[in-house]
Order: sequence, then structure tokens, then C-alpha cells
Amino acid sequence: MRMPSRFFFATVSLGLLSSFFGTAHAQIRIGVTISTTGPAAAIGAPTKNAMLLWPKVIAGQKVEYIILDDGSDVTNAVRNTRKLISEEKVDLIIGPNTTPNALAMLDVVAENATPLIALAASAAIVEPMDAKRAWVFKMPQNDSHMATILTQHMADNGIKTVAFIGFSDAYGEGWWREFSKLAEVRKLTIVSSERYARNDTSVTGQVLKMMAARPDAILIAGSATPAVLPQKTLVERGYKGRIYQTHGIGTLDFLKVGGKDVEGTLFPTGPAVVARQLPDSNPVKKVALQFTALYEAAYGANSMTQFAADAWGAYMLVANAVPQALKSARPGTREFRSALRDALENTRNLTVPQGVINMNPKDHVGLDQRARVMGKIEANKFAYAFGG
Repeated sequence: MRMPSRFFFATVSLGLLSSFFGTAHAQIRIGVTISTTGPAAAIGAPTKNAMLLWPKVIAGQKVEYIILDDGSDVTNAVRNTRKLISEEKVDLIIGPNTTPNALAMLDVVAENATPLIALAASAAIVEPMDAKRAWVFKMPQNDSHMATILTQHMADNGIKTVAFIGFSDAYGEGWWREFSKLAEVRKLTIVSSERYARNDTSVTGQVLKMMAARPDAILIAGSATPAVLPQKTLVERGYKGRIYQTHGIGTLDFLKVGGKDVEGTLFPTGPAVVARQLPDSNPVKKVALQFTALYEAAYGANSMTQFAADAWGAYMLVANAVPQALKSARPGTREFRSALRDALENTRNLTVPQGVINMNPKDHVGLDQRARVMGKIEANKFAYAFGG
């Protein structure tokens, strides 16, 4: 495991309650566990890049960020969580990037009454709401948000039969659950359903089964670079139908590894990924463009991704909640952690790069249809297709 790195960032003063506790010097401590190595590293890299831009002061309180790499491994994610809580005494945890890791962390954060803002996608992280999920919030859109616009695009474009191949883990199963339900509503017939592991090196058997069913389109429910493998294999085997992916592909590494084989791919995505091409009427466009400019000034043109935007949204969510929590407790206490949890749950009309957040005790995502559009890959770039 890598040692934690502590760092401070450019000051952005929110000008709120800065003198409420007078001369109190306690820092807010935020722990992070993300995948900067392993199969999910392509997601973790832009996530960390965005975190390096996080401000060091929130509501007049200094903030210390402690980042750990979980290596895309469930056991490491749980170990990191325990370390951040017991040794680093954090007030809140942000991460991880993958659904299996997030699900494994639920019990630990609940047992220790520490809020978690997950950067993984599956709705299972926050649903069904129960005592342990009451401490957990999630930045990415639920699979249901994305599956709705994806199946709409399929139905509107004459797709009748679809094959499905997804990760053999919680991400793939979450997508299968939502897609199969909505496919029935849209009168799409699923003719084949296959699975593969993130670290598989061949999916030829699965691809041949799907192609034998002659589907009009194929949906690949994977994320980052492991989502390339089925598509490359389909292209190599001569598949001519439409290929859809999920919002999990939104990394520059996916484009690099996929190359010409992923050209023309259709996928649902958060609006920040295609911010410049959004209609001016889109309510998220202004905030999405602001973050895009900030991120690309640091990392170069066309470098912004879904996962960087989610990480910045997590900062905005925390910055919005901290002033409320500071009214009743000091950082470093159980009372502050509880107050933070309550403030997060009562987030209202907060516009972040990926949508507008309105949370409540039964909804710890708080996003609606303003949080997704359809994208496509053109000239090896993510482009806007429709929606929003």
C-alpha cells in the first residue's frame, strides 16, 4: 500500500461563519480512498487530479485531505477506511471509485458514524435506505438515470433487439437490473445476456454467443479500459450493429486504448463531459464550463472527464454542508460528523458540474433528469448527441 499523502490546495474562502468559533484551530480532516492503481486506475487518475484542485479552506476552517490508494481492491478499500477513521480521525470520507469497494465499506462507516460520499455509480450503494446507508451519499448518477435515456435513444432509433454483456460484479448486475426492466417498458427484446470479469483477457466466447443472436444493438456494461475488450472483439469479429456503452467509459484511457474500434460508440453521460456542446438552456452548463476551465488550465485541453467532474462535485457538496455543521459542533468530534451527515442530507438546489442536487432522507443522490445526456465518440473525443 502507498503511504498517505497530505496536501493543501489553493484557498477559496466561502466567507461564511469564518469567526463563529473565534480562535478555534481544529482542522477539518477529509479522508479519501480511490483507485490510482489496478484495473480502475483510469478512473482514479482524473479523480485524484480534480482533488488536487480542492481548496484548503472551507467556511474559514482549514482542511486537510488524506488520500490513500486502494489499488482497485475491496480488501484494501476496507483497510483504508478503517485507517482513515481510527488513525487519521477524519470527519468524512470521499471515495471509492468502484461499486464493489463502496459496498464493502458501508458497514465500517456506519459502525463509526462517519459520512461517506461515494464516487462509484451503482444505486445499491445508497438503496434501499437503511441504518447503514443513512451515512452514505453518492455523486454519480444512478444506473436508472442513465438507463432511461439510453433505452429512449434505442427505441427512438429503431432498435428492436439487444444483447447485453456486463461486468460480473455489482456494477454489471446493477446495470442488468435497470436495463432489463426498462427494455421491457420500451419494447426492446433482449436476445442474449453475458458477463465477464474486469481483468479478463478474452471474451470471444461471449461475443460469439451474442452475435449468433443477431441483435440490432449491443450494450456493454463496463467501465474504464476493461470496457474496451468486448467492443474490440465485436469489431474484430465483424459485428455491424450499434454498440452502446455506459457512463463508466468516460476516461481518456478508454479513448486511447479503444482507438478506432470505439469510434461511433453511443453512451449516456453526465453533462460536464460535453459541457461546451450543451444547449445554452441547460441549467448545468455554466457550472460545468467553470469547472472544465479550471481543470483544463491545470491538465490540458480536452482532459476533463466524468470522474473528475464527480470529484469536484463532491467538494462542492462538502463545502455546502460544512457551514451548517459548524453551527452545532467542532471538527474532530462525533457531533460534527453527525451534523455533517444531516447537512448533506438536507442539500437543496445545489448545482454541480454533473447536475442539480436535492437530497432528502430517502434519496442520498438527489439528481434528476438534468444530470444526464446522450454522448457519442467522434474523432476519438467525447461529443454531445442529445438531451438536456
